[in-house]
Amino acid sequence: MADEFRRPGWFTAHLLNPFVALLTRLGLSVAGSRVLEVRGRKSGEPRRTPVNVLTLDGERYLVAPRGNTQWARNLRVSGSGRLLAGRRAETFAATEVPEAGRPPILREYLRRWKWEVGAFFEGTGADSSEEELRAIAPRHPIFRIERTQS
Repeated sequence: MADEFRRPGWFTAHLLNPFVALLTRLGLSVAGSRVLEVRGRKSGEPRRTPVNVLTLDGERYLVAPRGNTQWARNLRVSGSGRLLAGRRAETFAATEVPEAGRPPILREYLRRWKWEVGAFFEGTGADSSEEELRAIAPRHPIFRIERTQS
């Protein structure tokens, strides 16, 4: 597992992410966005960030495009979280996908959201070779999520 983390730029951190999170909290999903709520591994306080939920072959995934982010580290430790959209909240359990299983998920994620997150994938895209996707897989944690009872 790589410890790399690509910090978002000022525009993303201060304008884009808060705007997408606000719209999502109001119930207006932007390209399938949700607000991920996960407990901080040190503080225990709920932490929120906008995410894209990918559905592939009947399974749902959260991909960390910026690498080993705080939300990915927190989710790895807690193993659960909530997805928020407007007044709806969905509780889920999360399991990290091993690196060997990540390439097809990355391919589909990039097919859907490269326009939004492509800068974090070093020129890799949905049409990249399996070898290229395997090469970036360690830098992008992916979690399979399953709905649980609240």
